[in-house]
Amino acid sequence: MIPNKPVLLLPPPLRFSQTPSEEQMSQLSVRRWTPKHVAKWLREEGFCDYVDLLCNKHRLDGTSLLALSEYDLRSAPLELKVLGDIKRLMASIRKLQKQNIDVLEELGLPFDGHSPTGSGGSLDWLCNGDSCRDCDSTDTAPVGEEYNQYTNGKYKQQTRRLDPEYWKTVLSSIYVVFVFGFTSFVMVIVHERVPDMRTYPPLPDIFLDSVPRIPWAFAMAEACGVILCNVWLLVLLLHKHRSILLRRMCSLMGTVFMLRCITMFVTSLSVPGQHLQCSGKMYGDMWAKLQRAVAIWSGFGMTLTGVHTCGDYMFSGHTVVITMLNFFVTEYTPRSWNFIHTLSWVLNLFGIFFILAAHEHYSIDVFIAFYITTRLFLYYHTLANTRAYQQSRRARIWFPMFSFFECNVNGPVPNEYCWPFSRPTAMRRLIG
Repeated sequence: MIPNKPVLLLPPPLRFSQTPSEEQMSQLSVRRWTPKHVAKWLREEGFCDYVDLLCNKHRLDGTSLLALSEYDLRSAPLELKVLGDIKRLMASIRKLQKQNIDVLEELGLPFDGHSPTGSGGSLDWLCNGDSCRDCDSTDTAPVGEEYNQYTNGKYKQQTRRLDPEYWKTVLSSIYVVFVFGFTSFVMVIVHERVPDMRTYPPLPDIFLDSVPRIPWAFAMAEACGVILCNVWLLVLLLHKHRSILLRRMCSLMGTVFMLRCITMFVTSLSVPGQHLQCSGKMYGDMWAKLQRAVAIWSGFGMTLTGVHTCGDYMFSGHTVVITMLNFFVTEYTPRSWNFIHTLSWVLNLFGIFFILAAHEHYSIDVFIAFYITTRLFLYYHTLANTRAYQQSRRARIWFPMFSFFECNVNGPVPNEYCWPFSRPTAMRRLIG
């Protein structure tokens, strides 16, 4: 009889799962996920049909999953066709992104915290009918650059498109020259209607009544304007986007002076000081008026060039020019140029003071000129730097000239400088 042999009970063999467990998934950072982890996550979220496409074919790992956008799902090479699956998958990805905001920050990926709601087929169109698709960047916005996010998850850089469009700059130059000529003609008409000083004495003005007149102050105000103009011309000459800057200067200056034509024609104020020998002057026929207008236009309306006018008080053209030059100089030079900015503001403020000290304008003339100039400058640049306003129907209706000049300028203009022409041979040898 054969004794029974003891039976050795062996433990069951260990089985290693090919897919990560939930505990491993929770302990492992999304940034370290492999395609197997992504496949596990897709199955848990109910997207088994896309595991082969995303994980096996395109090897989607944790980092690429966090960077995925709806635009990627809709466009090649994925090209998902089921709208419901696209929306549900993006909702799950957004939830995962929200849970890993710190990882997104480390990777430099933006997250706005909102679920995509728009369709992916929208495009941004320029005023010439071209599509902005060639101006768009990838779905990930680079760190340190300005961007807008479409509702389809795609990001578009704001500083990519800055068309010089020289023909528009020429049109804006023609516009401002025409406005200056028209302003000169209106000044001739206003001079004929200036109120008689004996019947209409100067109006009460707190500043003019308190500060004695300085005879040479108006010449100093024009000197401040000349210095500011030279600084602006130097900035304009060296700026890389000089065509856009000149176009904006001409359009703004022309618009303010067109408004000035209306105000000084509608309301004729009495002469602000007894020292001004102003009386209604008739120029006779139209030819004489045009000759006088050409003389004012060619002399830039400045007393330094021998031009003396009366009646054009509402509002101050000198204040408009000085203030506009100051704002353009400070806007289109780097913030680190403290000396230029301080000099510009000092010239602006002293120029306004000299205009009042010369008793050439009422205080209200200078105040309104400063307010209108600064507000129009700020409104214009706010619209120009905000792409959503540029594309709005309201902007096209109320600001047609702005929409025409700025439709192909995408975002703020960077302060970049370059030589406007190639350096001569002699300068090239000196500089080396």
